[in-house]
Amino acid sequence: MKQLILIRHGKSSWEYEVSDKDRPLKQRGIRDGHAVAAACKEKMPEIDAVFSSPANRALHTCMILMRGLNIPFEKLTITNDLYDFSGDGVMDFVYQLDPQLNCVLIFGHNFAFTNVANQWGSVRIDNVPTTGLVHLKSDADDWKEMRDAKTVNTIFPKEVR
Repeated sequence: MKQLILIRHGKSSWEYEVSDKDRPLKQRGIRDGHAVAAACKEKMPEIDAVFSSPANRALHTCMILMRGLNIPFEKLTITNDLYDFSGDGVMDFVYQLDPQLNCVLIFGHNFAFTNVANQWGSVRIDNVPTTGLVHLKSDADDWKEMRDAKTVNTIFPKEVR
């Protein structure tokens, strides 16, 4: 069985003249990260690995959640493959994951995460909001077989603020 947990980056700021990758989180994004971490702490399975987009807003969200969930930073890998907005790159990335990993947490972007959640999950989601979490569980033995998964949990900030 494979479990994939998608978390979209927190609400980011457009106040600064920086590149897209360098945009920081707004204060709301930071608060939402702490709220989502607290809400999912009891339901979070054992995480084998964490992967994040290198974008500042995704990586900052990742750090907040990893600290809140007591996930060791040694489990984190930053990868350009998750700086994807269509979902195709995210799916290709997941297909290449080590089959020894059973539960993976990834931090990235929309529309990619909404697309992945809807293509693989069992619940239609109009939009994964900023700091939104979608937990997918599949009977697949290998990530290459990830297709039809059950959406076992969603946590969106407006539900836990």
